[in-house]
This record gives sequence, C-alpha cells and structure tokens, in this order.
Amino acid sequence: MKADVRSALAEATRRLGDRIDAEVLLAYALNKPRSWLFAHADDELVPEHLSAYAVLIEQREAGEPVAYITGRRGFWSLDLEVTPETLIPRPETELLVEQALEHLPPDKSCRVLDLGTGSGAIALAIACERPRAQVIATDVSADTLAVAQRNARRHHLANIGFLQGDWFMPLDSCPFDVIVSNPPYIESGDPHLQQGDLRFEPIRALASGSDGLDAIRRIVRDAALHLVPGGWLLFEHGWNQGEAARELLHHAGFVELSTMCDLEQRDRVSAGRWPPCAD
Repeated sequence: MKADVRSALAEATRRLGDRIDAEVLLAYALNKPRSWLFAHADDELVPEHLSAYAVLIEQREAGEPVAYITGRRGFWSLDLEVTPETLIPRPETELLVEQALEHLPPDKSCRVLDLGTGSGAIALAIACERPRAQVIATDVSADTLAVAQRNARRHHLANIGFLQGDWFMPLDSCPFDVIVSNPPYIESGDPHLQQGDLRFEPIRALASGSDGLDAIRRIVRDAALHLVPGGWLLFEHGWNQGEAARELLHHAGFVELSTMCDLEQRDRVSAGRWPPCAD
C-alpha cells in the first residue's frame, strides 16, 4: 500500500475525528516537526513509517492520550516529557503560572514552592521566567519526581530543587514568598474520571475526596506555616469551586482573596495573601 503525507493524514483524521491528533502522531512517527508535514504533503511514506503510524492511530482510537503515546506535551514555552506517572499539563494551568509571576518581581531573589509538581510544568515555567528565584518542587511519587528532574535537566534549569514527600512534609522551616499548586480537585465519584484521557491519568493527581476539596483543604490549612509574612498562596481548582476556595482561604486567615477565570470564563485559580506583619 502506498500513501503520501496528505492522504495518510486525511485517513487518520477521518478515523480519529481530530486533525491535530493526526498531525502530531504522524510527525512523531516520522520524527519530524509538524511544520514539516505541510511542506511535504505530497511526499510518499515508506512502509515502515506507514506501519508505525497505523499502530499509533490504533492506540489513540483505543483512547490513549496523545501525550502518553508520544511522551511529550508542550506547556508554557517548554517541551516536557510526560508519562502515565504524571498528570498531562493543560493550557488552563498556564493561568496559575501567569498569576504567580505577578507576585514575583524579575529583579529580586525569592523562594517559590510548587506542591505536587507532577511533570514539573509549573515549577519549571516559573524557574525559566524568574532565574533569580529559588524554586522547590515536591511530589509524593519518586517516579513522578524523576520525570520532573529529567525535564529540569533537559531545559538546563539550575535554580530548581526537588523533594519527595506528601505536600509540605519534606520541607524545612525556611519560608517561601509564593506557594503554588495544581492539586487533585475532582470529586471522587465524578463519572468523568472514567471517560476520555482521564481514564489513563494517575487517579491520585485527579480526585480528592467526595467534594474534590480534600487536598485543597490541607494545602490552605498548612500553607501559612511555610509563607513569609505578606507571601502568597495560589492554586488551581475546578470551575465550580471558586467560592469554596475563597471561603477556605478566609477561614485560614488569608486576605486579599481573589479568583481568576480561564479563557472560557470559568473559575480556575484562587489566591490569598498571608497578612504581613504589623508595623
């Protein structure tokens, strides 16, 4: 069977119902950038590449996320390794990075903590944008931390360190200027956990109790012990959890509370400031 790039993409798009997935997988099979496909649409594919592409399409048809098939996902300005041990970085999480950077002047040294770092996406993005910051990233999984560490080495980021442990557990007493987290926040009984890409992602990084707020409660409760006076806590949450997030921050003593919306105008990131010391 002979096929050129154009016809192979057309057939894969028909089967998957998604042109981007078809392009990403063909580029991966060919070890080429996606841009190459457009300039070489009439190039004939050799049988080995067609066979490899067919296997990838079958994996995607079975529901396996493209990021796990290719082992890569773009986030911020970074190309990251991802594995089934890590949550797949998503565009809406870039809002958390944007908001954190608002509280991190580029010309000052500071300390930043990323709780439950996963692939390292948030921590690495901040470390890249704020080279004077010292970033610490924690995760309970050694396998997950290994992925994040490889991503840091790949991008030559020396201003980031990694600690294994549950949330704040592995930290010493040195406080941080900003704490960020994209914790699990889906309700444990949510049927979406059995659908789409979520079926393949680590459940520990997705679900957190009957209302989805167990991890957020713990983070908000303990954050003050690890923040400098005037420091900020920011975390991602579900579209319907903004009010609950602000209530948790208020009851814990945080001030200047806010919730930011993602591009679809859904509550996505909440923030609070630990009160500065009185003069």
